[in-house]
Amino acid sequence: MELWFSDYHTDKVKLSVKIKRQLYGEQTEFQHMEVFDSQELGRFMVCNDSIVFSEKDEFIYDEMIVHVPMAVHPNVKNVLIIGGGDGGVARELSYYNEIERIDVVEPDEKFVEICRKFFPDNARGLDDPRVKIYYLDGLRFLRSKSAEYDLIINDAIDPLGHTAGLFTKEFYGSCYRALKSDGIMVYQHGSPFYDEDEESCRRMHRKASHSFEISRVYQAHIPTCPSGYWLFGFTSKKYHPLADLDAERWNNRNIKTWYYTTHLHKGAFMLPKYVEDMLLEEENDR
Repeated sequence: MELWFSDYHTDKVKLSVKIKRQLYGEQTEFQHMEVFDSQELGRFMVCNDSIVFSEKDEFIYDEMIVHVPMAVHPNVKNVLIIGGGDGGVARELSYYNEIERIDVVEPDEKFVEICRKFFPDNARGLDDPRVKIYYLDGLRFLRSKSAEYDLIINDAIDPLGHTAGLFTKEFYGSCYRALKSDGIMVYQHGSPFYDEDEESCRRMHRKASHSFEISRVYQAHIPTCPSGYWLFGFTSKKYHPLADLDAERWNNRNIKTWYYTTHLHKGAFMLPKYVEDMLLEEENDR
């Protein structure tokens, strides 16, 4: 008998993956988590019936949310990751020797435990001695921070679930206060392709663009994301993601990547017309 897992991207579109077996399943205080093993994607994590990441394509997301801001900001010492309990973002940050401190704020301790067990390549990022994990609500953690971080990475995934507070106007304001005078924040922006996802993309850009001096959006192709198309937000008090890109400095680091390059960095900010129009409408909505 064949076993398949289906991730419904809309009520009329689904991504189905043939699985070898289920490795884990449990309802935690925050979410329902499952881990499956498949031939095509390797192991993959599912939260609340949606694929969060797979061994096959997680490198795309983690590289793009880390190396884009790190190739722009000239002197990152202190980093905050909100979410990131799987360790993939921390793993990519660990390649930068100049970073002195990586705070990971993940409310679900069980999520970290399961990722350590089933996704050790991701989770090794959490073993970096510069990493400190706080099992707290991200917005509550931020409220006490002021001018503390050079880079904030919002790795939260669900604008409707237990992380909904990380997609509010208060959250963006709290990130702004927590950043130093030249700080950068990057975040998941979702997929704009299906109608039911478009509105959340609009709301995020509206709040971010009204909160920061610089606000841009970039893209990546991630097969397990809805429509295979994913956006990221780049917001900053000072640095522009293209004008301040230091390609030579980043390339001289010789960090091994499978997706990110400084050429791709530039191209990722060149968006389809329908996305440009959507973003411009929200920027002008005052």
